[in-house]
Amino acid sequence: MDDNLYVDELFASNRRNPTWVRIDQFGFNRLGLFCFHLLLIVDFCSLLTNHSPARRGGVGPRALPGMGEQRPEGEDWISRGRPWGRHAGDGDARCGRAHARADLVPAFTIGAALLAGVLPFLPEASIIHEPGAPTAAGGIASRSPPLCAVAAAGGPRGEAAPADQEREPERRPEVLAASASASLRVPDAARVFDELPRASIVAVSRPDAGDITPMLLSYTVEVHYKQFRWRLYKKASQVLYLHFALKRREFLEEFHEKQEQVKEWLQNLGIGEHMPVVHDEDEADDVNVPPQSDDNSIRNRNVPSSAVLPVIRPALGRQNSISDRAKVAMQEYLNHFLGNLDIVNSREVYKFLEVSCLSFLPEYGPKLKEDNVSVGHLPKIQKDRKKRCCSCGLFNCCKSNWQKVWVVLKPGFLALLEDPFDPKLLDVIIFDALPHMDISGEGQISLAKEIKERNPLHFGFQVSSGGRTIKLRTRSSSKVKDWVTAINAARQPPEGWCYPHRFGSFAPPRGLLEDGSMVQWFVDGQAAFKAIASSIEEAKSEIFITGWWLCPELYLRRPFQHHGSSRLDALLEARAKQGVQIYILLYKEVALALKINSLYSKQRLLNIHENVKVLRYPDHFSSGVYLWSHHEKIVIVDNQVCYIGGLDLCFGRYDSPEHKVADSPPVMWPGKDYYNPRESEPNSWEDTMKDELDRAKYPRMPWHDVQCALYGPPCRDVARHFVQRWNYAKRNKALNEQAIPLLMPHHHMVIPHYKGRSKEINDEAEGKHYHDKDVDIGKPVLTSRTSCQDVPLLLPQELEPRELSSSDLRMTDLDINHSDRVNKKSFNQPLLNRKAKLDSSHQDLPMRNFVDNLSSLEPSSIRRFDSSKDDRNHIDKKWWEMQERGNQVASVLDVGQVGPRATCRCQVVRSVGQWSAGTTQIEGSIHNAYFSLIEKAEHFVYIENQFFISGLSGDDTIKNRVLEALYRRILRAEREKKRFKAIIIIPLLPGFQGGIDDGGAASVRAIMHWQYRTICRGSNSILQNLFDVIGPKAHDYISFYGLRAHGKLYDGGPLVTSQIYVHSKLMIVDDRITLIGSANINDRSLLGSRDSEIAVVIEDKEVVNSKMDGRPWEAGKFSLSLRLSLWAEHLGLHPGEVSHIMDPIDDSTFKNIWMATAKTNTMIYQDVFRCVPNDLIHSRAQFRQSFAHLRDKIGHTTIDLSVAQGKLEDGDLKSTDPMDRLQLVRGHLVSFPLDFMCQEDLRPYFSESEYYTSPQVFH
Repeated sequence: MDDNLYVDELFASNRRNPTWVRIDQFGFNRLGLFCFHLLLIVDFCSLLTNHSPARRGGVGPRALPGMGEQRPEGEDWISRGRPWGRHAGDGDARCGRAHARADLVPAFTIGAALLAGVLPFLPEASIIHEPGAPTAAGGIASRSPPLCAVAAAGGPRGEAAPADQEREPERRPEVLAASASASLRVPDAARVFDELPRASIVAVSRPDAGDITPMLLSYTVEVHYKQFRWRLYKKASQVLYLHFALKRREFLEEFHEKQEQVKEWLQNLGIGEHMPVVHDEDEADDVNVPPQSDDNSIRNRNVPSSAVLPVIRPALGRQNSISDRAKVAMQEYLNHFLGNLDIVNSREVYKFLEVSCLSFLPEYGPKLKEDNVSVGHLPKIQKDRKKRCCSCGLFNCCKSNWQKVWVVLKPGFLALLEDPFDPKLLDVIIFDALPHMDISGEGQISLAKEIKERNPLHFGFQVSSGGRTIKLRTRSSSKVKDWVTAINAARQPPEGWCYPHRFGSFAPPRGLLEDGSMVQWFVDGQAAFKAIASSIEEAKSEIFITGWWLCPELYLRRPFQHHGSSRLDALLEARAKQGVQIYILLYKEVALALKINSLYSKQRLLNIHENVKVLRYPDHFSSGVYLWSHHEKIVIVDNQVCYIGGLDLCFGRYDSPEHKVADSPPVMWPGKDYYNPRESEPNSWEDTMKDELDRAKYPRMPWHDVQCALYGPPCRDVARHFVQRWNYAKRNKALNEQAIPLLMPHHHMVIPHYKGRSKEINDEAEGKHYHDKDVDIGKPVLTSRTSCQDVPLLLPQELEPRELSSSDLRMTDLDINHSDRVNKKSFNQPLLNRKAKLDSSHQDLPMRNFVDNLSSLEPSSIRRFDSSKDDRNHIDKKWWEMQERGNQVASVLDVGQVGPRATCRCQVVRSVGQWSAGTTQIEGSIHNAYFSLIEKAEHFVYIENQFFISGLSGDDTIKNRVLEALYRRILRAEREKKRFKAIIIIPLLPGFQGGIDDGGAASVRAIMHWQYRTICRGSNSILQNLFDVIGPKAHDYISFYGLRAHGKLYDGGPLVTSQIYVHSKLMIVDDRITLIGSANINDRSLLGSRDSEIAVVIEDKEVVNSKMDGRPWEAGKFSLSLRLSLWAEHLGLHPGEVSHIMDPIDDSTFKNIWMATAKTNTMIYQDVFRCVPNDLIHSRAQFRQSFAHLRDKIGHTTIDLSVAQGKLEDGDLKSTDPMDRLQLVRGHLVSFPLDFMCQEDLRPYFSESEYYTSPQVFH
């Protein structure tokens, strides 16, 4: 006989059985709850064993053993609100058998629960009241249908209720109010599922083929929900426990619905209004839920007891049919609760399906594994203290620190939650590159491994990453194995972050496929600050900011009088008030060495709004870090766009291509933003609008910098770096400070659901703009309910591809070979067409088979984008409209401050170590990238950097080998007789306070020493080593330059000059590859164990026709447009002259324009100002003579001799106006003076404090 038919007949035969009653209004304590569970199991056993085939056939009613005499037919049902012994009404009888079964519980279960719970306190008369009859408290007992009643609109499956079905009258408002605080349903806002998941039984197994115990059957269940898919391994006993939990929840919910009546009964008995009603403590988190006005939700959450019976009976058959029967039985039971949204959205089902509030947030990647686990390293959770036993104070039996938490495994991190439905983090382990057991790279250390516990009843494992190790415990050894396997699976590329990628970076190359990776450059602070301000103004969820120096009073738009709202603190305050969470990570300086006063900045920022969180790091005394700094400059908005480069959000950085040296009266640079660190550093920050320098005497020092914006996956890689640093600082600085939260990194890959959209959805989203949508401020931009159209960065508009040339393919082969830490494996991944419907069997493929070696891509698989169809859905519309009207570069020949947004291959690289980011090992991927890119350069390398301090092979003092890479590449060019250029622009003098001859300027001289040691002085310099091999031809291969500007301090005022401080950290290779970041070329920035830095390697995918060495050349759109804009600014070219510098190494460009301009400008500045540095001053004594001469002649000068004479004398003793000579200056380019102070030892003397400082501070 069919199982379902058997159950139907079983319940039909027992409808006349008086031993079945209904659970109704009563309260019970924990002992009663335990009895309820225990006896409910007995009831199920009775269903299986106490009914003969005759009874199954429906032959007469029969009482269960020991249950007393039978009741007359029709008196076996007692509906809610009916007195004991009253006959059921016709309306009750019409409820179908399938629904009626759920309302039945054997009478002795009720009796046991009542006896153990509330029966000693409540008289029988108070338990059930006649409908419409007055209660003891004076209330009116309401008539309610049984739990099986179906709403008029239809049951859970949509069946229409019978027309004459008895319906529940409207509930009184006071009853609704009471149920508001007592309901146990999950709030709609906290629901995990907003549509029904699907589950299928994949396999059934048993530990012993000879054992037919049904409870030992194990089921492999595959669950699908939207784009997510995961597998569960469940035993039949776990399914039975789920059923008990659901029935218990149903019972508790019905009880809470009548809690108001219970209170009335208690008041009538005189117990008191505030008599507590004992609830199960495990349900305490569910009580604050808005009520519903009817009982439909409760009835809809019913799972019939008969549904679980086949699950525990499939083993009672032939061996070869057990598996199929078990599959069918389990599938039918799963369909019962997976077909009902109310049941699915209950904590019992959440736990069974292993889901939480983080499971289906697409920004955190696919669902991997979740479960309850015990940990011992966390502070005791407050709510657990209430659960201590009564003897704890005497015997200290609850002293253990182990506590249960919910653990979520995601690609790249392991999150620990106190409550699976509260996203507040207790802890998070962010995975990073793991060290190897040996130098060959074999035997990599595991992320997770089992540990042996002293107590054989404890089963534990540990997870190690980022220099941390945490221990966790589960309830069985099998669960330990599952967790260890799942966590270590994240170690395999590319799912996790445990293998170093190209250059030894923590982040893989992006943009190999159509993943939305895009880049845009900005030259100088004016353009970059405008873009940053626009992005901050459009922030919807969160903002990350970190820098070496941050000034809250900085104006991001100028003139400052007309843009008061653009001040940084005002911008942040406006967004914070709208709910945007702002996280700012400041470098905590050594106050004796630097005057950036980060404490002042922190205090000002914290006073803005409670949504602004600020951390300063490191604490020097506790960490022992005194010499190194956090040097990154990062702004990240909503994990969608980030800005990196050389620009800090601080005073002195705002500048335009004109690089003005004066601003009197103040229009562009107010107060302390009129900045010249060569003359003076601000001593006080209390009044930032007060001038530090006399504008009538001293010029400002112009500032040249380059910044870039990253969109898509590269942005999320930078955000991951920020999160890693933030969490590390939080643990070291504010571990127990609740106002400072831990953060989780967003995922870097597109989930297949978003890539494999159908054509209808794509057509529907066509033309829609991201910022035109109604997005709730202060809430995460991506949620589990976020639609495809709301994920702009994950969905770049389909662009028209065409094949790259073979030369473009060759330029991508940049895999570094000299680092043992670099992963040598390649992984092939097919291209995924975004508009093609993705097969469900491959929905987890984009996480695998990632291409690590760029050269492994076939030409047919590489796509290039057409910039004419650039998708702008995820960029600020106002910003783009402004740029289109303004100075954005439209083509490579149109130079300006803002570059085109280009589709590129990008890879984020960085310098970090244990002290700076808590990483397991030191990462120096910026250094590796510099070395590799220079080594593989074909024609030229163009570098702009704040410092140039490097060493050759064998140099034991300077460790970085950028100089070695240049030296090798030049020698190779000489051997091959091919033209090659290395063009390097650096500051003319270090940007620190003090004149060359001042007693307090030892730091300036020390940095000059190390730079000249690198360039041209001593056996470790590149020029001397090249001269030893190739002679004077060395200057044909490598040359050094600086930048200078001039102007009048005010109308009619003195004429002054100043170096333009080169602060950009930029390298362009062959007009195809660009490296932009915060790292200087010195050991501090490149070794990884010292300053923390970040940069990005950008490889063009869009090529344009150009020239190189007199021949046609396919250059990259991004790289070429950036170089042309920089050179046009440095050379002072008009738009029509830009085409003359297309070929950077041809003599017509390099010699006739570049070198000639630098030489002419240098001579004019020397004639007009005689400023330093120059090639005519070889010693400090000569400098003192020149300084005294100009001071006597002019009456006033600056420490760098920057004030011009009134008239100049030429060879014929005729006076000339200096402005006439300066009219011949083109641009800002000048030659770097290689002979300046060549007769001096510029290292600190023993009488200077810098002498006792480690030399590593200066290089």
